[in-house]
Amino acid sequence: MCRSIKTLRNTEQEATDDETRAAALQFVRKISGYRHPSQANLQVFEKAVDDIAVVSRELLGSLITRSTGR
Repeated sequence: MCRSIKTLRNTEQEATDDETRAAALQFVRKISGYRHPSQANLQVFEKAVDDIAVVSRELLGSLITRSTGR
């Protein structure tokens, strides 16, 4: 679906907040169909990006990997 979103789960280096937010932005752009939302939609667009970034960070922090035993 979103081929420009790179995988952020990496055992060598944790994804940065900027990388996580960029992936969330790409996801919201894809599902909303807006590259740049109108003023009327900007607030809900940005909230969706922020919410998805938070949930993504929670997911990445909770995943169990073989190398860390978590």
